[in-house]
Amino acid sequence: MDPKRFAIRTYGCQMNVHDSEKVATLLEDAGLEASSAESEADVLVINTCSIRDKAEHQLYSDLGKLREWKAERPGRIIGVGGCVAQQVGDSLLGRFKHVDFVVGTHHLRQVPELLEGARAGRRAAWVGEDKSPARFDLPMRRPEPSVGVRRKAFVTVMEGCDMFCSFCIVPSTRGREISRTAAEIEAEVRQLADSGIIEITLLGQTVNAYGRHDVRRGKAAAAGTMPFAELLARLDAVPGIERIRYTSPHPLFYDEDLIRAHGDLETLCPHVHLPVQSGSNRILEAMRRRYPRERYLEIVEGLRAARPDLALTSDLIVGFPGETEADFEDTLALVREARLVDSFSFKYSERPGTAAAELTDVVDAETAQRRLTALQDVQKAQTLAYHESRVGEQAQVLVDGPSRRGGDQISGRDRHNRVVNVDLGPDHGVLAGAQIPVEIIAATPHSLLGELLDPASGRLGPRGDSEASGHKSAPRQADEPGRVAGVADTVEDALRVL
Repeated sequence: MDPKRFAIRTYGCQMNVHDSEKVATLLEDAGLEASSAESEADVLVINTCSIRDKAEHQLYSDLGKLREWKAERPGRIIGVGGCVAQQVGDSLLGRFKHVDFVVGTHHLRQVPELLEGARAGRRAAWVGEDKSPARFDLPMRRPEPSVGVRRKAFVTVMEGCDMFCSFCIVPSTRGREISRTAAEIEAEVRQLADSGIIEITLLGQTVNAYGRHDVRRGKAAAAGTMPFAELLARLDAVPGIERIRYTSPHPLFYDEDLIRAHGDLETLCPHVHLPVQSGSNRILEAMRRRYPRERYLEIVEGLRAARPDLALTSDLIVGFPGETEADFEDTLALVREARLVDSFSFKYSERPGTAAAELTDVVDAETAQRRLTALQDVQKAQTLAYHESRVGEQAQVLVDGPSRRGGDQISGRDRHNRVVNVDLGPDHGVLAGAQIPVEIIAATPHSLLGELLDPASGRLGPRGDSEASGHKSAPRQADEPGRVAGVADTVEDALRVL
């Protein structure tokens, strides 16, 4: 009997989560049903991450264990997609005889065809770079009727990266930059808004590089693209959209228009996740980041001038080859000076084919771990201080579902992308997708605690500010991270999402 139920195991960043949504819709369109558990599935697709070697090794460990899963039921099929698939290609088929197909990041549309081949006993790999904009032509994820109203959606605006940072494998796994047309993006956002979506997150490996090559060459009009700030303004005008976020930007592509947009656009959320990687100019140069710490801090100052309550988060790497104690102290100083609300920090991980892999001045593991612990201690203190500064404020929370704390709590995010837990008592009936006004009554190192407000006491505006008071809420500082649903705990070090 042909396989009828599928499951998808997702590792990595928001782009991977969105890719998994697309694959799920393709499989549903091919006649399969999503399974609530892998143990009940006939088809399992693993969507991989290769940003760090730990994530790649996790895949190999998982595939070894899945031999037993496949043997439990004749006809089961295993597929591997994502960045590791793009990186190593059909060698996965040679190493793991129970893997049926491999699909790269540019060829998601081929998953149903690969599945049909696997059903007929044909093992295949479909990888390689596809520079055609047609690769963006994929069905949107449909709402899941059992989990409340779907209010959030990812929207891919560009893929690939032309920056070639010395530590990063992304240009090899995602290819060169390619941008969708603004008309296609706007049409998708309008369709999402018509279906009830109120929050969109624009995705791209260097999302604010959107359209830059066309703009630089004077061909934006012909190509159908535009500067990123103009795209934001265009989407800000779409009826029904109340929150716009974007990730992950590169400091090199912030201009005055983009900075100003954070003060001008009502729907643009006051949270920016702006990776810096290091606070040392010497290390930034070795990383090929193409900006000094002074420019990063200048951007931060500009963003906060445009939106005083902006929440700033970042990515940081410690133990990069050649990093000295002085370099590390520069990183600690930047974390404090930039007033990072939160950050994802990692020990440097050598990736094959990158320029940094050729460097010989390796920082020993013990030193790297010590620095990582010290950095995270500084960040934890800043995060808690920020959360405590929010106590007494009002916020609009978009509910994600039950809180991880259990009990009668629900959990959601405010416009600053902070996790807010709210105790509503038994039989509250609040489902995912609801918007609720709360007052922040307590802070923890990882989240905020809110109390439901009486809606009649003062309605919060689209920025999350009290309209009854006639002015915006007092300037804040920032918000906390959280994991996108479906990102595996086993790769928490791998470019987690804010």
